[in-house]
Amino acid sequence: MDTDGHPPVQATGLRKSFRGRLRVDDVSLAVGHGRVTGLLGPNGAGKTTTLRMLLGLVSPDAGRATVLGRPYRDLDHPARTVGAVLDAGGLHPARTGRQHLRMAALRAGVPAARVEEVLHEVGMAPDADRRAGSYSLGMRQRVALAAALVARPRVLVLDEPATGLDPTGMHWLRGRLRAFADAGGAVLLSSHLLGDVEHVADDVVVLVDGRVVASSTTDQALAAGGGGLEDFYLRLTDGRAGVR
Repeated sequence: MDTDGHPPVQATGLRKSFRGRLRVDDVSLAVGHGRVTGLLGPNGAGKTTTLRMLLGLVSPDAGRATVLGRPYRDLDHPARTVGAVLDAGGLHPARTGRQHLRMAALRAGVPAARVEEVLHEVGMAPDADRRAGSYSLGMRQRVALAAALVARPRVLVLDEPATGLDPTGMHWLRGRLRAFADAGGAVLLSSHLLGDVEHVADDVVVLVDGRVVASSTTDQALAAGGGGLEDFYLRLTDGRAGVR
């Protein structure tokens, strides 16, 4: 907790409908300092909508979402508080990775020298001057994560950050997120890779049909599942296809 008692990320009673269809229904969750929380659920469960409400990109019909006790739109320095990856495909294909990160650094008000640091952190320095249109999805994911880290935020909010990464990249990502949390940061990530979540997350929240059906530590989930996080998840979701 912060000194004012607020967790880094908190959602209370979030509700959202689109065109009359309820997508998120009374979702509450919290992420503490030094914790990685995995947000799980079938396709269409409301995970991305929940993340977008936390980041002020979608207004909830009811409820409240805060970062360090304040709505995202009220943060004094959003990029220095929250680093987010929602769409690795959003890089302009004609810009190089370095150009993309320089623009991110400029928007965040951090020195350009920080760009070179994060390029090395995510392993993209050798390809930094290639146009993003020539990158693989995994390379775009690394640049997107670099942009999220460029202002040294205290919180990371990530939607499917491992998509497109090879096994080496996924191992690297787990280590990077664990190190971020161990240094006092807070991570909320949506992922369909249950094995990766099992290895990196301290806590898990499972959504089904827009509602929270489980919220526990990962250790508690593993004990309840008996055979790992996958068994725990499948029991809650009745084996529905997809976990995005």
